[in-house]
Amino acid sequence: MAFAFATYARTIYDPLASYPEYSQRALAAAAVVALTVINILGVKEGKWTQNLLTTVKALGLLAIVVVAVVAPRVASSAAVETVGKLPLSLALIFVLFTYGGWNEMAYVAAEVKDSRRNIVRALVLGAAVVTVLYLLVNGAFLYTLGYAGLATSKAVARDAISTAFPNIGGRLISALVCISALGAVSGLIFTGSRISYALGAEHRAFRLVGKWHARTGTPVSALLLQGAIAIGLIVILGSFINTLLYTAAPVYTFYLATSLAVIVLRFKEPHVERPYRVTGYPFTTILFCAVCAFLIYSAVSYAWNQMPKSLCLLEGVLLAGMVIYCLTDVRDLVRRKGSEKI
Repeated sequence: MAFAFATYARTIYDPLASYPEYSQRALAAAAVVALTVINILGVKEGKWTQNLLTTVKALGLLAIVVVAVVAPRVASSAAVETVGKLPLSLALIFVLFTYGGWNEMAYVAAEVKDSRRNIVRALVLGAAVVTVLYLLVNGAFLYTLGYAGLATSKAVARDAISTAFPNIGGRLISALVCISALGAVSGLIFTGSRISYALGAEHRAFRLVGKWHARTGTPVSALLLQGAIAIGLIVILGSFINTLLYTAAPVYTFYLATSLAVIVLRFKEPHVERPYRVTGYPFTTILFCAVCAFLIYSAVSYAWNQMPKSLCLLEGVLLAGMVIYCLTDVRDLVRRKGSEKI
């Protein structure tokens, strides 16, 4: 999403568009740095920033729908290919990215009031609202630009609104898209840092990121580490598409592992109370696992054919993390057993 911000930011101010390609990476990194600093300052600062960006985002999307529908349609006689450059499986990754973050609420469960009720409500309502907005916005784009226009546009929202307001409409919508992207980045920074914090709190080897700053009420070390990793990925991968496709496999790997854990734990610990019910279990869980496995295969196959060295580097980092985690987990287990004997 930081790359999405950078892409549209370059269309607002003309001189930025003429800068070398690395300027896009610089803008994306600057967004990560700025929002990380805001979240470090305090939970209240991060919350107000998130609420403001989300409100503007929602209003902006609705404005896009209204303007795109009333704008004159773009006539195009260009034929539309039935088969695109990417296979359907990879196209599905981009579509599902629209709903990315649907599970983030679970990461901050410890900070949610009445979490047993509110987390489920947030997950269901959040997915429903995003689905409706997604259909409305894309329907408006399709109505205005047509299939050929959508296929050739590099900034769909800007091009759709420019048909109604050629001079300033594109810049206004680009600004709204930038705000929308920043809202997503801010939310991911907030929730993602809680994962690193939980890891540090549970495992002594990672205790550096398991510290909670008493004055700001935020996991400062976890936020700094997360920001550094994000900037590293921005520098290495260099574009929105590369970032999405190369991180899709690790993301869906963890989705798959989490879903399999639900099945395994229900077999191993059948009598443990379950605070959350899984509707349609085990069929829905198995279906979700199958979809994740399919998307992992698709992402890895594409990445291997396009940039095998980068893929090996990223997967190597993932495997190294798993090995380190297993080793530290065993060490912590040995330490706990030793303490019990004493």
